[in-house]
Amino acid sequence: MANNPELRRSLTLPLVTLYGLGNILGAGVYVLIGKVAGEAGYYAPLSFVLASFIAGITAFSYCELSSRYPVSAGEAAYVRNGFNVRHLSLTVGLLIILTGVVSAATISRGFVGYLSVFIVLPDELVIVGLLALLALICIAGVAQSVTVAAVFTLFEVGGLLLILYVSAPVLMALPESMDKFAQPISLSMAMGIFGGAFLAFYAYIGFEDMVNLAEEVKQPRRVLPIAILLALVIASLIYGLLALASVLTIAPEQLGSSSAPLADIYQVATGGNPWFISIVSLFAVVNGALIQIIMGSRVSYGLAKQGLVPSVLGRVNETTQTPMVSTILVSLIIVVFALWLPIETLAKTTTYLLLLLFCIVNLALVNIKRKDGSPAHVFSVPIAVPIAGFISCLGVLLIQSASVISALI
Repeated sequence: MANNPELRRSLTLPLVTLYGLGNILGAGVYVLIGKVAGEAGYYAPLSFVLASFIAGITAFSYCELSSRYPVSAGEAAYVRNGFNVRHLSLTVGLLIILTGVVSAATISRGFVGYLSVFIVLPDELVIVGLLALLALICIAGVAQSVTVAAVFTLFEVGGLLLILYVSAPVLMALPESMDKFAQPISLSMAMGIFGGAFLAFYAYIGFEDMVNLAEEVKQPRRVLPIAILLALVIASLIYGLLALASVLTIAPEQLGSSSAPLADIYQVATGGNPWFISIVSLFAVVNGALIQIIMGSRVSYGLAKQGLVPSVLGRVNETTQTPMVSTILVSLIIVVFALWLPIETLAKTTTYLLLLLFCIVNLALVNIKRKDGSPAHVFSVPIAVPIAGFISCLGVLLIQSASVISALI
C-alpha cells in the first residue's frame, strides 16, 4: 500500500458541523419520535432531555480524543492508545462498523414509511434501490458526498422548523396543557420514560461518526471538537421543542403507531396534505443513511491502514480518492440488515452497541489521561468527564437490560 493515494483534506467547520447535524437529526426525530412517545407518553420530552445529557457527557470525551488522535477509525486508535491491546482495537473498529450498518438499516426502513405517503412499492425494491444510489454518491468523492449531505441537512432543519412553526399554537398554549405533565410518576411510568430515553438515545448518534472524517478535515485538532459540540447543542434544542410539540399535537399512543410521525403531526396541526413535510422527511432519512455509509467505509479504511483488516479495504480509488471497496462492502451489509429486521429492533440494537462502545472509549480516555496527562495543544476535559461518561452509559445498559429480562420473565 506504499503507493496508495491518500484521502483528500477538503472539509471545513461548516461542512463537518452540517455532516454531524444531518446524521443526528436524520437518524432520530424523523424516524423514531413516535416510538419514543409510545414508550414515554406525555413525558417524551423528558426522555429526550435524559438522552441528551447521557450523550453529551461522552461527546466531550470524543472532543478530546478527536483532538489528540485525528485519524480515520478514530475509536480503534483511541482504544489502542488507551489499552494497547490489538484485538480490542479490532473489536471496537468492527463494533463501530456494525453500529453504522444497523443504524443505516434502521433509517432505510424509515424511508419506506415516508415514501408510502406518495407511492406504495415493495419494501425490498425501495431499500435496495436507495442504498445502491447512496453507495454511488459515496464513491464519487468525499467533498461531493458530504456536500450532498450538507444540502440534505438544510432541508432537514427546515422541515423541523416548519413543524415547530405549525405547532406554535399548541406550544403557546402550553400553560393550559400543563395538567398532562402533572401526573405523578409511578414506577411503570418511570420505566416508560427510561425506555423512551433508551430509544431517544438513538436519535443522538452522529457526533461519534464525525471523528472518522478526521483525515479529510482541514485543521482537525481544532475543527472537530467545535463541530461535535455545535452539532449536539443545536440538535438537542430542536429535539426538546419538537418532542413537546409532538405530544401536544397528537396523543402519544397514536404517535407510537405511526410510520410517518412528522407527516401526521403536520396534517393534524394544519389540516392540509402532508406532502411537503413527507418530501423533507425523505431527504432527512436519505441523509442519515448516506452519512452512515460514509462513516462505515472510512472506519474500514482506517482499520486497513492500521493493519487490523485485509489491506484491500484500505485501497483508495485514484480518480475519486475514496475507499471504493469498503464503500461497496458496507452498503451490501446494510441491505442485508435492512431486509432482515424490523425498525424498532434495529434501533434498540444500535443503542446497545453504541452504549457498549461509549463505555470502552470513555475508559480509554481515562487511561490515556492517567498516562499522558493533558497536552497543551489539544482540546482537554477533566478526567471526571470520561469517568462520568463510563458510569452513565454502563448504568443505562444495565437498567435497560434488567427491564428487558424482567419483561421476559
